[in-house]
Amino acid sequence: MSSPVQIKSIADDIVRVKASSLIALHRDAQSIPLNSNHIRAQLSGQYQSAFKGRGMIFDEVRPYQPGDDIRSIDWRVTARTGKAHTKLYKEERERPVLLWVDFRKPMFFATQGAFKSVVASRLAALLAWSTAQHGDRLGGLIFSENSHHELRPQRGRAATLHFINKLAEHPAWEQYRQADVDDNSGHLALTRLRRVTKPGSLIFLISDFRNMTTPSHYEAFQSNLMQLARHNDVVLLFISDPLESILPPAGLYRVSNGNNEVKLDTSNSHFRQEYQQRFEQHQEQLKQLCIKLGVYFLNISTHDDVHEVLRRGLGLYRRI
Repeated sequence: MSSPVQIKSIADDIVRVKASSLIALHRDAQSIPLNSNHIRAQLSGQYQSAFKGRGMIFDEVRPYQPGDDIRSIDWRVTARTGKAHTKLYKEERERPVLLWVDFRKPMFFATQGAFKSVVASRLAALLAWSTAQHGDRLGGLIFSENSHHELRPQRGRAATLHFINKLAEHPAWEQYRQADVDDNSGHLALTRLRRVTKPGSLIFLISDFRNMTTPSHYEAFQSNLMQLARHNDVVLLFISDPLESILPPAGLYRVSNGNNEVKLDTSNSHFRQEYQQRFEQHQEQLKQLCIKLGVYFLNISTHDDVHEVLRRGLGLYRRI
């Protein structure tokens, strides 16, 4: 028989996270690519890196020379001097990596593997450690319906540990059963992220994106995502549980959130079909929007090995 301590340890790995578990992921993060150099030679021409590379910052203005990109012309200096001038840029030595982590109520759910919130935390921790190992600055936003933590980009192991502690200690782990679902909280968090993001950043959006594709919210979501993607690399990590895509075999099931219990009847074939179509529509809208805006889409299930998904998914992606 398992001891209470063992049962709690198992529960911590499924329904919530411990800082120690996230810290232990630092070794796995060594194989998570966050730059443009991780391209398999045998697939050259068929695949490209998931990222454009580090951001570019303004360096100086000089007279226009044949071959310069016309888009880089500094029109103000050109108008003032009467001669064409070109803006020159240089690569940033440290690129901000921003992690937008969703801890809203729907993320505290799973029927296989671990809660979506736990999966999101593991993804964020792996990306945070990889950021530190690449010498980039780590920042982001961890949010729920009732609270959010905004972390300004900082470099080094201390910044990573601070971010991990914020993941493990977020109030949502204790409040999700009582929290009211706020349809606007995700959009407010995305708007906040957009306002603090500097051009040239690498952004990971980690969520199930619940309520983001509904008719009343889709336009705002598309606008925020478009503005983020205009001058940054954006990766959308879509987390879902198998039960969200298809209902279990026909029958009567008891479903509980820990406080309340309801009965779910899956014997109605029309209801089953509508249920599946709603999920597929949600997922397809996200995919099509990502294709439209040049955002990289990565699908992750609650029972997936998140390290393997990131390792394979971020190293390469097929050119759309």
